[in-house]
Amino acid sequence: MFQRSKNLRYLLSLVPGKRRFGPYRFLPVFFCIGGVMEWIMINMRIGKETFYDVYRRKRSEREYQQKVSEGFVVLNGPTDK
Repeated sequence: MFQRSKNLRYLLSLVPGKRRFGPYRFLPVFFCIGGVMEWIMINMRIGKETFYDVYRRKRSEREYQQKVSEGFVVLNGPTDK
């Protein structure tokens, strides 16, 4: 356990800017990771859909259900003729 902690501390000490930026020296790394994740969610397709395709569809379904529950949309049931 302590050996792993020493190894991690050593690896973190290799990142430059410790005196000037302190713990904020890691922000560019996490910013880049976030950008890559955003790009993957927009552009990478799993099956036929991207993450944002699913998000837009679910949001549209929720808005429709809310309109139905508020009475703005009237559902026509089956008619017997």
